[in-house]
Amino acid sequence: MSNIKNYPIAPKFTQQANISELQYHQMYTHSIIEPDNFWGQQANQLISWFKPWEKVSTGDFTHMDTTWFINGKLNVCYNCIDRHLPTRANHVALLWEGNEPQQSLQLTYAELFEKICRFSNVLKKQGVQKGDRVAIYLPMIPEAVVAMLACARIGAVHSVIFGGFSSDAIKNRLLDADCKIVITASDCYRGNKIIPLKHNIDTALLECPDVKSVIVVKHTENVIEWNDHRDYWYHEEINSVSVDCPCEEMDAQDPLFILYTSGSTGKPKGILHVTGGYLTYVATTFKYIFDYHDNDIFWCTADVGWITGHSYVVYGPLCNGATSLLFEGIPNYPNPSRYWEIVDKYKVTIIYTSPTAIRALRHEGDHWVTDTNRKSLRLLGSVGEPINPDVWEWYYTVIGHEHCPIVDTWWQTETGGIMISPFPGAAILKPGAASWPFFGIKPAIIDDHGNKLPADQKGKLVITQPWPGMAKTIYNNPDRFFNAYFKDYPGYYLTGDDARCDADGYYWILGRNDDVLKVSGHRISTAEVENAILADLSVSEAAVVPIQHEIKGEAIYAFVTLKMGIKPNESLKKEIIQKVRENIGAIAAPDHIQWADALPKTRSGKIMRRLLRKIADNDLTDLGDTTTLTDPSVIDRLIRGRQM
Repeated sequence: MSNIKNYPIAPKFTQQANISELQYHQMYTHSIIEPDNFWGQQANQLISWFKPWEKVSTGDFTHMDTTWFINGKLNVCYNCIDRHLPTRANHVALLWEGNEPQQSLQLTYAELFEKICRFSNVLKKQGVQKGDRVAIYLPMIPEAVVAMLACARIGAVHSVIFGGFSSDAIKNRLLDADCKIVITASDCYRGNKIIPLKHNIDTALLECPDVKSVIVVKHTENVIEWNDHRDYWYHEEINSVSVDCPCEEMDAQDPLFILYTSGSTGKPKGILHVTGGYLTYVATTFKYIFDYHDNDIFWCTADVGWITGHSYVVYGPLCNGATSLLFEGIPNYPNPSRYWEIVDKYKVTIIYTSPTAIRALRHEGDHWVTDTNRKSLRLLGSVGEPINPDVWEWYYTVIGHEHCPIVDTWWQTETGGIMISPFPGAAILKPGAASWPFFGIKPAIIDDHGNKLPADQKGKLVITQPWPGMAKTIYNNPDRFFNAYFKDYPGYYLTGDDARCDADGYYWILGRNDDVLKVSGHRISTAEVENAILADLSVSEAAVVPIQHEIKGEAIYAFVTLKMGIKPNESLKKEIIQKVRENIGAIAAPDHIQWADALPKTRSGKIMRRLLRKIADNDLTDLGDTTTLTDPSVIDRLIRGRQM
């Protein structure tokens, strides 16, 4: 759509919005000027504390000593489950839709409470203690939520690993977090494809001698390998223990989870979030960004292997006593109506999904949508990457009947929760804009020298004051945490994204400014992919860059130099792609491989990725200064190779 317009607040929505535009601005000003007072109010209203904090916050970015809710005591599982039981025991906590449309399940808060208590005792029986790390490698099934909350209940630190990762990626995460126990499933289906979860774990554990036990959910009837000295069936263990398991009292600074995300060095970063600040932040963002009301049916389509699943499938909704829907399958199986059939089946009122999914379903044609009702929807959400304005309009008009506001949210694994978003019922909607900062979030746009830029100028997006949901550190690597986010611009949190702020105060996210790719909303480092390509013995050098992709947003384009004497061919391309799948997972597989006899390098040996991006995009109008290249003729050869 060429003529993008702004949209007023949707008429159907304004009658039930939690806050108005005036209230937003009043609350935002309060949160910036008096952050301790503001966050103290939110923590008192939304969280139950065993012992109140002595001070809301201390420290700052400059000294890297920010701490929230000092000496406050609480338990995340208690806040998500136990405290709701007196009034919501029979209220549905989780709805589950399996890979096949006939697979479904619902759990009330009372039923979920019992399963969590039992599994907490299973973990204790296996020797898990407060502070121990527990790996969870499960599909989107209720047992994944049970496992996460059971860890929180007893003070163990969970590390959820996305089910699409390969055994090598699993191994690296298990070793870095020093996990002693793994929770997985026999296998699972995604559409027509089977994912051999237990087999992947078995392979990873060949190099993880410290993992002493594996608890396996019997999710299908397929035959799997079994180790009698290490493996335990989930259903047998959970029925062998008591339902009585008191919550562990946790300090606000105690670790809650480690979640790995890609970094520019190639080695995944174990982002560590702590109990008090994280829970306060996700509870607050869930309430206001999604305008949550009693009896809403909330569906976040993200996998729990990503931060979106942590914050807005599990912790944010359940802390607010909501009903959260889990979906194990994929958007186009058994047909491209699946999402909208699920909306109708469960009367979903709020859906939170990715631009990748929206683009893919739009590509299939409107009739897959219009054959369904979707009248229950009152709010649409977007997460993972910027949404194109024309795709935004399709989401708004075709999916939402032009009466559902869209909350196009920007945030990161490191931020814990949503940082910038429209406020439904309060903000004029600008297609493609991340819009307004959340309460307590003070962004700025700066140039390469740290100077703040005026309206509508592109620059680096930074956050200028702490907020409760921010990560505490990178697990076992505080120096890397400092270097990645605080070193270059002292006193600021460096997001790694470029952005601009328009004259109306709306923020627009313009993409990454570091060596991290965004493929289908998932962060993948260029170094990690290059290292996987280099694992093929035929490869001498490799460089990967992002290119635009109609469905994924960005796809991976690889320039590969082979060793002397090895001739390029299609079979070798397939072998290299398979090597990436084995080392990282299918999400990191290059869409394109271009053979290169050499890569463009400066005299100091640095690869000029700027030039590679232009060649991959076939954007040859202005290549800029190439005089610093050791061999400028490399560019001409790469251009010819690109056009062949």
